Amino acid sequence: MLLKSAGIEVKIITGDDEFVTRKVCEAVGFKIKGKIIHGNDISQMTDDALERVVEKSNVFVRVTPAQKNRIVNALRKRHVVGFLGDGVNDAPSIKQADIGISVDNAVDVAKESADIILTTTDLKVLYDGVIEGRKTIENTSKYIKMAVSSNFGNMLSVAIGSIFLPFLPMLPTQVLLNNLLYDVSQLTLPLDNVDEKVVKKPKKLNVDTLKKFMVVFGPVSSIFDLLMFFILLTIIKVNESIFQTTWFVESIVTQTLVIFAIRTRAVPFIKSKPNKLLALNIILLVAIAILLPYSPLATLFKFEQLPLRLLLVIFVIVLSYLTLVEITKLVFYKKVEE
Repeated sequence: MLLKSAGIEVKIITGDDEFVTRKVCEAVGFKIKGKIIHGNDISQMTDDALERVVEKSNVFVRVTPAQKNRIVNALRKRHVVGFLGDGVNDAPSIKQADIGISVDNAVDVAKESADIILTTTDLKVLYDGVIEGRKTIENTSKYIKMAVSSNFGNMLSVAIGSIFLPFLPMLPTQVLLNNLLYDVSQLTLPLDNVDEKVVKKPKKLNVDTLKKFMVVFGPVSSIFDLLMFFILLTIIKVNESIFQTTWFVESIVTQTLVIFAIRTRAVPFIKSKPNKLLALNIILLVAIAILLPYSPLATLFKFEQLPLRLLLVIFVIVLSYLTLVEITKLVFYKKVEE
């Protein structure tokens, strides 16, 4: 079953007797797990005992509306529960579940209690909805990871750089333009492909993991920012405008290209391909960032044209940064499970 392949277990809770329920299960190819539990048995169980029983069995017969509620509550102790029903007696359980589901031809009270009303008899829509939900959660997680790591890294770079830099590392107008271009690079992220492994099992946004991600990957970007500062100040010895232009270009290129690495646990492009619109958007913005100092807008933002050697330095810095991010990613996900 598709739902089973997505890590969703189906349980039957009905007021019908065991004989009818068995026949229905056989007709639809539903495999009965454990012992069939009767409503009379449930009435004699404590809540703790019922919690253990609902984990082992997947068919419950001759149950009352109150007993349906008890089963739903017992399952909710360990799982996210969706309840599908169409009758008057199902309404309380539909309301009680995390996700109440009914059908278009159900009684009014059942439809009013439901969060979702199915307009088709094909239950595949439930599977499709779950998969789309997991994709949404994953792409939201990608966006948050990008935002927190990038912002933390930039803040750290500016804070440390202000200790020894005799001028602003980037002008306010350049910072605003940097943020605008970076935000535009994220616009196509909701369309991104999601790895098949990710959608096979349920996932929640883990705030602790996001915090750890920020603390690990933010400083990684700062290392290369500070390395760029050092090269520009002590080795190449550029002026203020060239310094600000170089860091602007390096900052945009690293912030946007790293999306390809952060969007997946796998090796980007080889084992996990990004959405074509996302890839095109990022490549376009990288090109814009590199060409801006040579455009008519350069004067407006006080950019200076960069010599070829500085473009080569940016290329080496970016390549080194992306390589370190891939190595850090492998170590991070081995130690931190989402």
